[in-house]
Amino acid sequence: MENLVYAIILLPLAGFLINGLFGKKLPKMFVGTLATAVVFASFIIALSLFLKFNADSQPVIVRAFEWFRINGIQVNFGFQIDQLSLMMIMIITGIGSLIHLYSIGYMSTDEGFHKFFSYLNLFIFMMLLLVMGSNYLILFIGWEGVGLCSYLLIGFWYKNKEYGAAARKAFIMNRIGDLGMIIGILMIASQTNAVDYLSVAQNSGKFELDSTVIIFITASLFIGAVGKSAQIPLFTWLPDAMAGPTPVSALIHAATMVTAGIYLVVRSNFLFSLAPTTMDGILFIGLLTALVAAFIGLRQNDIKKVLAYSTVSQLGFMFVAVGTGAYTVAMFHLMTHAFFKALLFLGSGSVIHAMSGEQDMRLMGGLKKKIPITHITFLIGTLAISGFPFLSGMISKDEILANVYGRSPYLWVILFIIAAMTAIYMFRAYYLTFHGEFRGTEEQKSHLHESPLNMTLPLMVLAVLSVIGGFINLPHFIGHGSYAKLGTWLQNIYVYDVKLPEVPLMTEMILLGLTVLMFFVVWFIVRNIYVTKKKMALPEEDYTGWEKLSTRKLYIDELNNATFVKFIEGLGIGGNMFDKGVLKRFGDYIGTGAEDSGRAAKKLQNGNVENYVLIMSLAIGIILIVNFILQ
Repeated sequence: MENLVYAIILLPLAGFLINGLFGKKLPKMFVGTLATAVVFASFIIALSLFLKFNADSQPVIVRAFEWFRINGIQVNFGFQIDQLSLMMIMIITGIGSLIHLYSIGYMSTDEGFHKFFSYLNLFIFMMLLLVMGSNYLILFIGWEGVGLCSYLLIGFWYKNKEYGAAARKAFIMNRIGDLGMIIGILMIASQTNAVDYLSVAQNSGKFELDSTVIIFITASLFIGAVGKSAQIPLFTWLPDAMAGPTPVSALIHAATMVTAGIYLVVRSNFLFSLAPTTMDGILFIGLLTALVAAFIGLRQNDIKKVLAYSTVSQLGFMFVAVGTGAYTVAMFHLMTHAFFKALLFLGSGSVIHAMSGEQDMRLMGGLKKKIPITHITFLIGTLAISGFPFLSGMISKDEILANVYGRSPYLWVILFIIAAMTAIYMFRAYYLTFHGEFRGTEEQKSHLHESPLNMTLPLMVLAVLSVIGGFINLPHFIGHGSYAKLGTWLQNIYVYDVKLPEVPLMTEMILLGLTVLMFFVVWFIVRNIYVTKKKMALPEEDYTGWEKLSTRKLYIDELNNATFVKFIEGLGIGGNMFDKGVLKRFGDYIGTGAEDSGRAAKKLQNGNVENYVLIMSLAIGIILIVNFILQ
């Protein structure tokens, strides 16, 4: 098994090195095929390990070498293979390989083709390092690595200044969250004398329930998760990350970076389960993020921006599940979300590909017959995320709603409204894009065409997964033992039992019925607006009231600029003034004084022996006088 574990993580690294060093001189097809093959090979190996594991299997630790020792703490560089890491590895490599395959077609004409694929391979390697590492320090290396890769890929088309700014924004916002995470890891080490998961879990019993220390540790870790998984207040970087090529968006939103925060919390369940206060905070932040992002998504006209705010909102759903202690439900929604969100992003990329780069839905329309495979698969993704009965998104989201109802019916109402908003903005995006009359230019119309097979094949595979993915963890009333495969699979990774609120069966069935009813009502209303009445999205400046607030993203960017950015810029200006007005003048004064002293001394060093004798005699005389006085 040891060699297989190494192979999983080293194959993408090899792809990165080969394409990074030699890709420029290699044929594009070879570069793209190699990058895709190494990730797919990692998936196949992970699948073989998955088949050897069962729910009762104990974690396997592969120790590469002793990393260092400090204050009696031995830190090894190694990997931990268990049910949770295997699940994440299969999502990362499985969906990642489909995104790589898709990228061969999408990026075929880009001059930075080999660089793009080397970055993608590096992204996969770093994410694997994050989820496979056996301790918090290795997780942190991967954590920073995916941050670096996101910076490189979001700003891939760096000649565009806006794209460069978006990359820097993502990088800086993530560093803010990372500071909290570093503090949390240091506190874990100081309190448990360990950083590897198994030892920390064994020592976690020393923490008192909801003590100040455990709240501080978990809150610090959660700040890191807030940055990486784009939660309030550090969420605005993710919609701006759409500046990168569309496959990058799919990779970040579905298979890598944004899922890291959820993974961190679930991996650290032995700490978070001891901190109910932090869990309440997570629940609140997740709920607020889901609401705000869904509201903003209602009136976005850029097809990728709609999906971006949808991701932020769905991550909020996952944190709500974590906040109620439903770790498995959170992971379940993470998995189904990976299926349908990767599908939707790659579908939007296929639309943009057909529209010669156009992303504004107001300039699309009528595409369903022009790009039929993209249309059908995008519709499946829309149905899945909106809650069509028995599709993957409906089943996982309904589990979250049921858990929240057990916690508080009022919270359920809020989350139910957010779920309805999700269906509204997704159907709006679907109808504006694929129905009605074509609203683009004649030139765009003449070039409309379906994407090549290497782009549509991943769409079809993801569409199938979006349909059947929910059956991995059917609701408990169908039968936990027989159908809740994921719940059974993950049960061994939880150290403490978290008692989830119970909801009577009849109540749960009523809630399920309301969710299904909501879905069809929303579908009917949105279709009536955008198909029957043929209402169009307006220019941003024509919106008023709540629509204006939505399209202007609640002015959060403006608020951040007016407060944090201006404040930091003010500090920079003040520092610059202090540097030039005080430090520079002081330095100039010292320099001028030294220069003048030098000139004066230079006059004495004129080569005249008589002057030297005179100065020496005066000095000796002064010394003798001083010595006489002191005696």
